[in-house]
Amino acid sequence: MRLILLGPPGAGKGTQAQRLVQKYGIIQLSTGEMLRAAVASQTPVGLQAKDIMASGALVPDEIVIGIISDRLDQPDMKNGFILDGFPRTVPQAAALDELLKKKHIKLDAVVELRVNESALLDRVETRVAEMRARGEEVRIDDTPEVLSKRLANYRSLTEPLIHYYSERRKLLTVDGMMTIEHVTREINRILSAIGAVEPRAAAPARKARGAARKTAGLTGKKAAKTAKKAVKTARKATKPASRAASKAASLAKGRGTAKAKKAAKKTTSRPAKKVTKKRAKR
Repeated sequence: MRLILLGPPGAGKGTQAQRLVQKYGIIQLSTGEMLRAAVASQTPVGLQAKDIMASGALVPDEIVIGIISDRLDQPDMKNGFILDGFPRTVPQAAALDELLKKKHIKLDAVVELRVNESALLDRVETRVAEMRARGEEVRIDDTPEVLSKRLANYRSLTEPLIHYYSERRKLLTVDGMMTIEHVTREINRILSAIGAVEPRAAAPARKARGAARKTAGLTGKKAAKTAKKAVKTARKATKPASRAASKAASLAKGRGTAKAKKAAKKTTSRPAKKVTKKRAKR
């Protein structure tokens, strides 16, 4: 799964990105972290970025694209990624498209978290007021004034990406004003709908079916083996009985025949003797 999250500052992109990372085992790619890692590793692109960053200037797009290219070649990218903080402009998006095309990588979706800017400013003002009331230190970049500037930059530089990706049928819009849980569920739902991920129940269902088939196969084999053994045992048990029955039948038959012969002999001999005696008297 390869995603880009779009939305103004304070829309909750970081929170949702972390949830997607945990759920699907993908990597969150932050351009800032990638730049620092490239500099630390002293890669050719990292060394170019090091001098530029040291001077305080912005790193050119081609160097950022080069760093992203190196990162996409790493083994841990096989499950996918979420790009965080890039692209910020239409030229960056076009350069990213070219890079992904060269690497034969398909971008699944660009998820836009659409929020109400006035509501975001109200949230920041409320949060700052509560922190000051508790005596907590407020970050310099976490004030309504700074947020207003960041929102203005987003509208002028990044918001055109919504039209760019909409034309390419990659844009999916989610209401970022819902609760965090509702936003998470909606993102998962639309990702499943476009086929970027499997529906939640699909994988467990397949595992359950496979386990059932395996169990049924084992049960069937066991039953067949048990039945075969029972037949064999029954045959063994009936052999002695059959032999005994045959022997008894033979003996009975033999005894019957002897008795019949004896009776026949007795029957035929008596009349003969009587006739002989009578004839003798005469």
